[in-house]
Amino acid sequence: MHPTTCKSIRMKTIDSYNFKNKKALIRVDFNVPLDTQFNVTDDTRIKAAIPTLKKILNDGGSLIIMSHLGRPKNLPEDKFSLKHIVAPLSKLLGIDVKFSTDCIGAATKALTSALKPGEALLLENLRFHVEETKGSESFAKELASLGDVYVNDAFGTAHRAHASTTIIAQFFPNDKMFGYCMAAELHNITNLLTKAKKPFTAILGGAKVSGKIALIENLMDKVDNLIIGGGMCYTFIKAQGGKVGSSLVETDRIETALNVIESAKKKGVKLYIPTDTVIADAFNNDANKKVCAIHDIPDGWLGLDIGPETEKEFTMVIESSNAILWNGPMGVFEMNNFEHGTKVVADAIVSATKKGAYSLVGGGDSVAAINKYNLADKVSYVSTGGGAMLEYIEGKVLPGVKAIQSDVEKIVK
Repeated sequence: MHPTTCKSIRMKTIDSYNFKNKKALIRVDFNVPLDTQFNVTDDTRIKAAIPTLKKILNDGGSLIIMSHLGRPKNLPEDKFSLKHIVAPLSKLLGIDVKFSTDCIGAATKALTSALKPGEALLLENLRFHVEETKGSESFAKELASLGDVYVNDAFGTAHRAHASTTIIAQFFPNDKMFGYCMAAELHNITNLLTKAKKPFTAILGGAKVSGKIALIENLMDKVDNLIIGGGMCYTFIKAQGGKVGSSLVETDRIETALNVIESAKKKGVKLYIPTDTVIADAFNNDANKKVCAIHDIPDGWLGLDIGPETEKEFTMVIESSNAILWNGPMGVFEMNNFEHGTKVVADAIVSATKKGAYSLVGGGDSVAAINKYNLADKVSYVSTGGGAMLEYIEGKVLPGVKAIQSDVEKIVK
């Protein structure tokens, strides 16, 4: 990320700090997927932190890297150990990263004290201590004692007031700042929501309406087009009196769907809901499938993807847009028989981007989809934060952001 890219919102980043002979305590988001052999299957989040880590090392500083991995309930668990991240991180950094089997305690303190400039130490999973998610001040203080300067580069956890993401910042009144990844996230999302060229199109998919209500409400005042796909669209069809068979429907959100339709009319937002769908007689990749009108799905069948007519309409809208936000797949893209709609939307976003549109992709499933089709480098920006990105777009204060710099806390409202 270029040093000037976040000056428009005056963020304090690592660019303005010399880390020579400093021990940098950096919170990253290495919450990455592992296979059964504990190999990292998607290193997007690790790669996102590398520029920040290298800047500190190149300055002559040392790295004390902390993260969480998964949601361990029986603390600690081997499958959630960050020791599995050491090898891929070492490869990406180009140095042998050391590992501490705990994130606090005398042994960890000894390892951090012995760190020399240019060296890196990865601490064990923060969530092996319940104090992390509880936001314990004493736990945060013990973590803080390990370093000279605090860097938050974990946008994916910025919406959580945890010890390592928020509480810890108070112990570094003058030496706390954002890393490049965190700053890039805030900059790109803010620019999309405040400086987007018209027409601005938001594409929302995924399973449920309930998780997107606040997002839809905040986007209604910003977008020209709102595309609804994925499992959530069947709630809209049901709300309009359509027959949806056995498709996923949130019956308690029928009223919400009707309110969204009405709000779009009032605000002049063009709402695009699928007109046809790919249906199956079971939730299975090998199930029988066919295309039908989305408001007339037979009993016993369920919609698992958007249909060809909808693909054409969505493509037309996306390719004529100058700004695009994509959050959520159009169907069950994990099954190759029901991924076509998601792939078509991804290709349309790439096509629009080539023509000069600004495109931001965010949310776990959308990022997984864009990576599945190897298109991440063909859109403008891929967000590393799922829940954090959504809450920031919704206009919420992110504790991890406010703890560093309160004047960017509500930039998107």
